[in-house]
Amino acid sequence: MTAQSQDEIMTNTKTVIQGLEALRNDHNSILNGLVGSMKATEERSELVEEKAGLIQKSLDTIELGLGEAQVMMALASHLQGVEAEKQKLRAQVRRLCQENAWLRDELANTQQKLQASEQQVAQLEEDKKQLEFFNSIKKYDQDNQNQESMSESTAESMEKSANPAVELFPDDESEERTSGMSPTPPSQFAQQVNAGYEIPARLRTLHNLVIQYASQGRYEVAVPLCKQALEDLEKTSGHDHPDVATMLNILALVYRDQNKYKEAANLLNDALAIREKTLGENHPAVAATLNNLAVLYGKRGKYKDAEPLCKRALEIREKVLGRDHPDVAKQLNNLALLCQNQGKYEEVERYYQRALEIYETKLGPDDSNVAKTKNNLASAYLKQGKYKEAEVLYKEVLDRAHVQEFGSIGGDSKPIWQVAEEREENKSKNKDNAPYGEYGGWHKAAKVDSPTVTTTLKNLGALYRRQGKYEAAETLEDCAMRSRKEETDKPASPALCLRTGGWPGHGLRFSGTLAARPGAPAAAGADDGRQSAGLKTKLFHALGLQS
Repeated sequence: MTAQSQDEIMTNTKTVIQGLEALRNDHNSILNGLVGSMKATEERSELVEEKAGLIQKSLDTIELGLGEAQVMMALASHLQGVEAEKQKLRAQVRRLCQENAWLRDELANTQQKLQASEQQVAQLEEDKKQLEFFNSIKKYDQDNQNQESMSESTAESMEKSANPAVELFPDDESEERTSGMSPTPPSQFAQQVNAGYEIPARLRTLHNLVIQYASQGRYEVAVPLCKQALEDLEKTSGHDHPDVATMLNILALVYRDQNKYKEAANLLNDALAIREKTLGENHPAVAATLNNLAVLYGKRGKYKDAEPLCKRALEIREKVLGRDHPDVAKQLNNLALLCQNQGKYEEVERYYQRALEIYETKLGPDDSNVAKTKNNLASAYLKQGKYKEAEVLYKEVLDRAHVQEFGSIGGDSKPIWQVAEEREENKSKNKDNAPYGEYGGWHKAAKVDSPTVTTTLKNLGALYRRQGKYEAAETLEDCAMRSRKEETDKPASPALCLRTGGWPGHGLRFSGTLAARPGAPAAAGADDGRQSAGLKTKLFHALGLQS
């Protein structure tokens, strides 16, 4: 007997069921006939009763056969379902095997990169120790030279401070990290005005990861990360999409950090065209990209090309946010810095004064932006030789810092500049003036806004030296040095700063800013925080991007 397939068994079973049902109907008809004849004759025949019993027994057997056939049908249906599930499980096993092989390859590659990175770290630490040793030896040679040339360098630095051709953006390793022009891509304003476009959360996270890698100099990771994400966005959303423009902004930031200004400018121009096309020419995101492009031109010294871009960004923000919005004041600060490097001091004063009025009105006199703007305006006054006006602004900044730390001014509660001038007046009476660290504790007030207040102390100290007030200058410089030392000794706390396009309270901030030469006035500002990141492949999966 040949084996039958499941389909053949099912077909034969259905045929048997049909036959059994027909046979059951025939038996029922015969049985009903016999019962009817017995009732009609009203006679009980043993033969008829025997026939009826046989027929009933046959019906029971037929019913049993039908039940068993239906059970077989149910079992066959169940087996089909089991077989389908088995096929699904086999497909899933094959997929898991493929993924496992891919993960093994990724793990092997990552382990190789980790070994290479560990070797590189060990080499860098050795180089660092060697450089620190050479630097410690070099300091002994420089100490005597610094003491002999202190007064000459101070005078020279004050002359440089009056030069309008000061570089707008110094090296990132400058001792004084200050707030020059801060480019802020668009989404910061998109939420504020509900303009219908919001940066996806995965792009915010990606920006922070790129910032982390770029800050470590790991451009071999940051650049491919950006390019892969950009390629993925273009495949899924098309080139002319706001998310693509945001990704172009992020990649431009990385290129800017590598001093690849031409490539960064091309990316920003592409992002600008996309945002103008998709969001409209007067969208806040367009203003943010214009601002970033202006900053980039400023880094390259193209101030005339940067100024109209900055003015257009200002017009858009005034139109969308209102003329007295704090972000308008930020744009005014950027525009003032560009004009300052072109020697347009009347416009510089007008822009700074308007920004200062907005900050004081909207954010209050104790906001850090007020102190920064006053410091920047004072620097502009110094470049014009308006030393009295600059001195007044520096003292106002220090007065507010004193009030924030110690309370109201009066009696023995004196701001640092007043103490410095009193020490200058009494230097002939008391030649054994103790260092100011023992005289009082005002240097702690610099913690209120360390970059701004420390810069102000240095700038006012340089101004005092120009006026011949050396004791007052040394008091302020010592205070600034103590404040900076305490700030560098504090452990850094990571912060999550997204500056690529418009999340609340954020904007894409380039680290380059107004130059701060020794003794020369410097603009005030703060550095961005960074967020730690994981492995490249995990990042893409977490961000929903293709690896």
